[in-house]
Amino acid sequence: MPDADRPQELPARLLTDPEMINACRARDFARVFRLVKTRAGIYPSMIARRCELTPSRVGEVMAGRRQLLHMDVIERIADGLRIPGDMLGLARRPWETPQALVVTERETPQQPEPEKQTPGSLPGPDVDSILTLATRTSLSAATLEAFRSSIEDYWRRDDQHGGEALRPAIVGQLRYVVGLLKESRPPSIQNGLYGIAAELARLTGWTYFDARQYNQARSYFTEALQLAKEIDDRQFMANVLACMSLQATYQDKPADSLALVTAAQDQARSALGTTPRVLSMLSMREAFAHATLGNQTSTHRAIAEAHRQFEQIQATDPDPAWVTYFDEPKLIVDTGIAHGRLGEAATAEPLIADALRREDRTNQRGRAFHAFWLARTQLDQGKLDQACSTATQALESASAVASERVSGHLREFYDQLAPYGQEPVALAFEARLRAVLPPVSGSLHP
Repeated sequence: MPDADRPQELPARLLTDPEMINACRARDFARVFRLVKTRAGIYPSMIARRCELTPSRVGEVMAGRRQLLHMDVIERIADGLRIPGDMLGLARRPWETPQALVVTERETPQQPEPEKQTPGSLPGPDVDSILTLATRTSLSAATLEAFRSSIEDYWRRDDQHGGEALRPAIVGQLRYVVGLLKESRPPSIQNGLYGIAAELARLTGWTYFDARQYNQARSYFTEALQLAKEIDDRQFMANVLACMSLQATYQDKPADSLALVTAAQDQARSALGTTPRVLSMLSMREAFAHATLGNQTSTHRAIAEAHRQFEQIQATDPDPAWVTYFDEPKLIVDTGIAHGRLGEAATAEPLIADALRREDRTNQRGRAFHAFWLARTQLDQGKLDQACSTATQALESASAVASERVSGHLREFYDQLAPYGQEPVALAFEARLRAVLPPVSGSLHP
């Protein structure tokens, strides 16, 4: 694009100002727009034109009468105002350069001193570079272990409360670790950093997937794949592809789901030392894909392979940390869900019920998700009272965790109650659903 048509970049001093950083982190666009106006001289009419908004809408936002929440609008704001993606909790935008900010030369065109007179190689004025400069020290194995411990804590809190509130911290740590990768370090440390960055990117993608923001999830999953590929970690690449396969089932793309999990299995089998637990988990994801396609024979075969691999697990297996969640209750509940997806409710119900009794009670999202599936299999068998009772239990767990994926499932269950709409248990469930979960347009019957 010609320079005359290229959107004006914001001054570096504004993008590194704590007030602007906090406003972007909170997605407080009233503050963002006011700061852009007062600090960069970009007036509301220009903001509207660059962000593809109406001037009246921009005015309402600045006056505090309207909020901007949709991801496509947030992306237009990032692109129109040239706000780096990670400041708004987005993936790196296509226009961002590796330096992220290159406006310093334009701000001081009269400066005659060339950069080569500056001692050393100073970073640019972006936040990542400042953090990298502040931590330009040798890293040890203990530092890597500290990163891994924080990731374990993120996953635990994600299970208990959902990832929405965690995401800014996870993205910040991801960008921090990616900044550390720019320096030369011993191979063992460098490879460890790549692995940590890959897991942080996968975790970020997972939080977007759980929020049903699929485009953002795919961007971070792709970044995780690229980072893992740098160190040829094929088991982890298989793990990311399995996440993408699961997402494809939610997007009603079962053929894509099967292609992705097949690629995941190819990666795992080509890696040295892939453990039976990893192969079992991947076979179960294959079963999900076949079940979504309605392939009964293939689903049963994949389930059998998942159980065969699980039986080969030894206590001494060098399982990656990211697969240890796949324990016996998880195998059983996923087996039940695969049968449920096929419509084999009578087979699915006792499996899911047994796993739910044995499941860790701190995993609120998992319990809500699995209770939904139990309720669905009960409803498929005409057990209305049991189904509504189970779904109400799922609501209690769902109320403790911010997961649009789980909330969406429970609204789907309500839609499945339509034939029983005047039954007392269905009306009671509807009342509880409205009390616990905010209504979404079109998801609840009037």
